[in-house]
Amino acid sequence: MLRGGEPDPGTVGTTTDQRLLDKRGPSDWVHTDPWRVLRIQSEFVEGFGLLAELPRAVSVFGSARTPADHPHYAAGVAIGAALAQAGYAVITGGGPGAMEAANRGACEAGGLSVGLGIELPFEQELNEWVDVGISFRYFFVRKTMFVKYAQAFVILPGGFGTLDELFEALTLLQTRKVTRFPVILFGTDYWSGLLDWIHRTMAATGTISPADLELLTVTDDVGAVVAAIQAADAGRVQGEGGGGMRAPVGPSDA
Repeated sequence: MLRGGEPDPGTVGTTTDQRLLDKRGPSDWVHTDPWRVLRIQSEFVEGFGLLAELPRAVSVFGSARTPADHPHYAAGVAIGAALAQAGYAVITGGGPGAMEAANRGACEAGGLSVGLGIELPFEQELNEWVDVGISFRYFFVRKTMFVKYAQAFVILPGGFGTLDELFEALTLLQTRKVTRFPVILFGTDYWSGLLDWIHRTMAATGTISPADLELLTVTDDVGAVVAAIQAADAGRVQGEGGGGMRAPVGPSDA
């Protein structure tokens, strides 16, 4: 309720419906923050509605810049196919490069291939291998979908966006917002420098605990990727605690 001021002479004797239907009026209001809240809400509703009935799924991340003739692309195809054959839907960002590779592998193996795109100024359409797709305006809505509808993250070599998703997942695990959620880095050569820095700098200075190092699995073996995810699934069914591939250690467990 806003009090004070005199009634607008132009609206006296009319109803709200009349004013709505009689004229278009200014359109600036569609760019205000309250209206953006409704857009954000609609993106959550649309995403939840589209993805609610997905089978078990794994989110696969990697660089949009990976060329089709690169070994990282071939790895993405192999991972997508192996996950599909194991009964998992494959969720990616829906773009080119490593994302396309994982979608392609899942699609060619007869699995369900999902793409969650994002509105960007320089790219991108959903790749041709996406069976179920949606594009988002807001990164944080899209991130929620990646986590909510997946049983694991597989991280192929990538850039800033890939690192963003990686550390988002690790933060959720470290703070126990998600449980029994494997985060698997594929490509030991590519990730070795980052892992060395995490071990020698972060853990050594105490900014993370030694137990946090166990939140990551690193491999070059596609079979090991699937096995790690299946092991976490089995633990989840058995009702074990969460925190990546291990039950978290709390004060009462020490």
